[in-house]
Amino acid sequence: MIKEFPLPDLGEGLTESEIVAWRVAVGDHVELNQIIADIETAKAVVELPSPYAGVITALHAAEGETVNVGEPLFSCDTGDGSETGVTADGPAGVAATAAVTEADAAGPMAPPAAGEAAEAPAAPGAGERDAAPGPNLVGYGARDEGGPKRRARRTAALAADLVPAVPAGGDTTTDLDAAPAAGTREATVATPTDLSTGAPERPRSTPPVRKLARDLGIDLAEVTGSGERGLITRADVEAAASGAGARPEGAAETAEMVPGVERPAETRIPIKGVRKHTAAAMVRSAFTAPHVTEFLTIDVTATMELLRGIREDRAFAGHKVTPLTVVAKAVCLAARRTPEVNSRWDEAAQEIIQYGGVNLGIAAATGRGLVVPNVKGAERMTLIELADAIAALAETARAGRTPPADLMGGTISITNIGVFGIDAGTPILNPGEAAILAMGAVRRQPWEHRGEIALREVMTLSLSFDHRLVDGEQGSRFLADVAAILREPGRALTMA
Repeated sequence: MIKEFPLPDLGEGLTESEIVAWRVAVGDHVELNQIIADIETAKAVVELPSPYAGVITALHAAEGETVNVGEPLFSCDTGDGSETGVTADGPAGVAATAAVTEADAAGPMAPPAAGEAAEAPAAPGAGERDAAPGPNLVGYGARDEGGPKRRARRTAALAADLVPAVPAGGDTTTDLDAAPAAGTREATVATPTDLSTGAPERPRSTPPVRKLARDLGIDLAEVTGSGERGLITRADVEAAASGAGARPEGAAETAEMVPGVERPAETRIPIKGVRKHTAAAMVRSAFTAPHVTEFLTIDVTATMELLRGIREDRAFAGHKVTPLTVVAKAVCLAARRTPEVNSRWDEAAQEIIQYGGVNLGIAAATGRGLVVPNVKGAERMTLIELADAIAALAETARAGRTPPADLMGGTISITNIGVFGIDAGTPILNPGEAAILAMGAVRRQPWEHRGEIALREVMTLSLSFDHRLVDGEQGSRFLADVAAILREPGRALTMA
């Protein structure tokens, strides 16, 4: 029996994945839960296990190709049916081998993604309750207890979005007579109406596109669909979020619009994977949270002397304790005194959620783009434990193997721009967090010390915070506490 396996929903609102590498080829025999491919989501590279045992008959996507959720990945001949696997529908909300649900991975303090609410599962019917559940795939989430009825509702909703709407009077034609504005590519589409009420229908799009629009704060009623019969696509929503659109009347033409204009050679790089996710997250953060950034330059000579002493102490051999480690410890201590910086804005409930612990995000630059894995329960760790946890996160991130669990549930973040020789910046908040601290380079420069001018080791701290959650006084107090610890590490004893 030939079974087709579609790309499963990997959770966290991810709607597509790139095939990094196939582990199997057509004709290979695979076992249940055997790793068949490495796929890159918008957050990490994960291993995808096979839900079937049998012989691979077709691979429906090439390496480097992006596949949408629900599209076929491969086909497998399972033989006479004696080998049991999950159905072609797959378990709803599955996660790849490295993935776990946010609630399980991040603990009780981990926040849900900003602006998202948990979906209550539909109650199964009597027939579904009586049906014996099939085996659960290793590494996958729990099977959708909503059963076929819930999937049917999702399928019906999707089908309703894709069926061309018929305006009053039965006219389904596209209005092509009106000339489009200069520079535009979309044709004007007649506005569909509800036949029962005569009111305009909601803009036609797929559920993933509607979710993307919600995340980016885009009103689909104001977006012109470029898809078939006016369907609004992901590209339409992303263009609206970036402000792209028709060229205003009288605006200057670009070089691309003028024939014969010499242009330099260009390289086009597809926007996908981590870069695509980061771009969407930064746009959402920048246009949702009112950012304020404060700067403070401090003498960190005492901290650097402490680190040199630790490196020379054999008791700490094998532990990489760096200025980032001390800053991380200082952030945890200062957040206890100013809990507003370790909180989240819940727009739906109109509440501010303050966390009882710190899941400390550490921004990491990788070959695939920026990721921000976080150390769970950082406030409970010693300096050495923090050093080891940060080093492990960095190593995994550089290898491109950060599990989704490490990317979920962060509460406050640090970005170390000093490693690039940068003194200060205005970091953008990780979505759903109230604050992010950027630490600059440590430089030896003249500084006032005990009434005299001396060469001291100096660093600039840059704190960005969400002004809905954190007032200027609170942000300043938090930044001053972090600075006090870095000036005199012994101050940490008074804050512990």
